[in-house]
Amino acid sequence: MMKVLPNILFLIFFLLAIRFFVRNVRKIAANIHLGRPVNRFENTNKRWANMARVALGQSKMVKRPIAGILHVIVYIGFVLINIELIEIIVDGLLGTHRIFAPYLGGLYNLLTGSFEILALLVLFAVVVFWLRRNAIRVDRFRKAEMKGWPKWDADLILYFEILLMGLFLSMNATDSLLQQQGAESYMQAGYFPVSQYLTPLFSDFSLPTLIVLERSFWWAHIIGIFIFLNYLYYSKHLHILLAFPNTFFANLRPKGAFANNVTVTQEVQMMMNPEADPNVSTSDPTEEEPDTFGAADVTDLSWIQLMNAYTCTECGRCTSVCPANQTGKKLSPRKIMMDTRDRLTEVGIHLENKEKKEVSDGKKLLDNYITREELWACTSCNACTEACPVDIDPLSIIMDMRQYLVMEESAAPSDLNAMMSNIENNGAPWPFNNQDRLLWAQEN
Repeated sequence: MMKVLPNILFLIFFLLAIRFFVRNVRKIAANIHLGRPVNRFENTNKRWANMARVALGQSKMVKRPIAGILHVIVYIGFVLINIELIEIIVDGLLGTHRIFAPYLGGLYNLLTGSFEILALLVLFAVVVFWLRRNAIRVDRFRKAEMKGWPKWDADLILYFEILLMGLFLSMNATDSLLQQQGAESYMQAGYFPVSQYLTPLFSDFSLPTLIVLERSFWWAHIIGIFIFLNYLYYSKHLHILLAFPNTFFANLRPKGAFANNVTVTQEVQMMMNPEADPNVSTSDPTEEEPDTFGAADVTDLSWIQLMNAYTCTECGRCTSVCPANQTGKKLSPRKIMMDTRDRLTEVGIHLENKEKKEVSDGKKLLDNYITREELWACTSCNACTEACPVDIDPLSIIMDMRQYLVMEESAAPSDLNAMMSNIENNGAPWPFNNQDRLLWAQEN
């Protein structure tokens, strides 16, 4: 019984980790589905290519070489090192030791050696990231929206990665010593080019103590991974999972192309062509006509925009290139996405507690989270969308909320109201009758 107890405990931890992870995924999926339907299943070949280039290939990350290359190291290292997680899980369930070694032969040594080198590179990159945030204090990490939990979250995930890589190398160092001493159940397997330099730290311990240390590092490493997996739900690092669907469903239209409101388009077409049949709709039959124009709360946004909010990496590249933010305006595209995510989470909790009834908490995204000053500061230049490493589109949320202000509340700034009135009356944004436009030429 005592021999199988560790396997039973491992199975319990494993099932609990999977249970909580599935529960969190379902919560996220349910919240995303609160958004309006929108069709993003066309041009699938182009979408697969975009996902491969942006999410898998990290093409937009390396536009800033230092941060980009370090991120690629962490990304590749963390993904490949966790391939060993498969072996750890099998070993934990069956009570074996390095079960894949006899089947992979020399390839196994190559893999374990590669994993260790990548672990060292990940440690180096993570330390540099910490220094950039806390010692060098890069400006985009010091904006107002990065105070409090966002800063703690960013630092905490760095500490987590340092801990996991340290446990991984310590586990291998003690494992290699046990192999050298011929400990029972520790077969000769693996190549340890990095952890061999840690072995002097443990070489004076007795065999029983080494076994306890190796098992402790092993258990701490795997439990740390289980905790990290479920911590993603509460962290900006949810993009590790969502970057792939987010880039697949990204807007593939040219950045300067805005989507026309179908209802408004039909009204304009009727004005320009009175003989047109008013009963013939030109709208996309796959998209439902919204109850309101624009968006005042997260439930007025599309599911794509809500997934964008959950995917936000909080890297601040969008805010750092925003001309409004650079000139001291209140607008920060990163804050737009963070506010949308926070409001969506709040709505999801409210609906869960109210058993999926209507949202009636007296709040909404507009005013309670995002101010009108922020929305009207946007120049709609699309710099934020172009800069985002995972194809998030903050501008679409800003424009939808602006549309609500204009068409539902008639709350546009006075200058904009004057311009729209001139267009309606004069056919141009200027306050001159169209018959008087060329009078200036006669004055010369």
